[in-house]
Amino acid sequence: MAKAHVYPRDHVNTDEIIPARYLNTDDRAVLAAHCMEDLDPEFVGKCRPGDVIVAGEDFGCGSSREHAVWAMQGAKVAAVIAPSFARIFYRNSINGGFPLVELPDAPGHINDGDEIEIDFEAGRIHNRTQGTELTFEPLPDFAMAILRDGGLLEHIKKQQEKR
Repeated sequence: MAKAHVYPRDHVNTDEIIPARYLNTDDRAVLAAHCMEDLDPEFVGKCRPGDVIVAGEDFGCGSSREHAVWAMQGAKVAAVIAPSFARIFYRNSINGGFPLVELPDAPGHINDGDEIEIDFEAGRIHNRTQGTELTFEPLPDFAMAILRDGGLLEHIKKQQEKR
């Protein structure tokens, strides 16, 4: 079960996910220490492994930095739920093995602190706090395969091993 950290604002950008001043490393643990700090300085202290971020439209806009995904992975964020994602961020997430859920009006359905469970394959979110069930369009099969394999590089390696 995951706790939701809700940021209802649209256009949370990659510089807010991981500020540019920390882009001198690709170490996910180091990046994790600064995840979301310009948007919510308390985020790292309150986020627990498996928690999720819920946000408004166009999450991950701005610079096309993979560091944004790495910072959230390092912080052990399980997924981001938002109505839409910036396309480069979306692809960086899939390539990095980090799941996203597109849910219209996500912040209107999930409150900060709600306990939720996500079934990525079935396209369902069970909000235990509110006692509600939400549905979303699951990621395409090819994207789910990449996620299951741990990212695009691992997926390619597994495909090559099968040959």
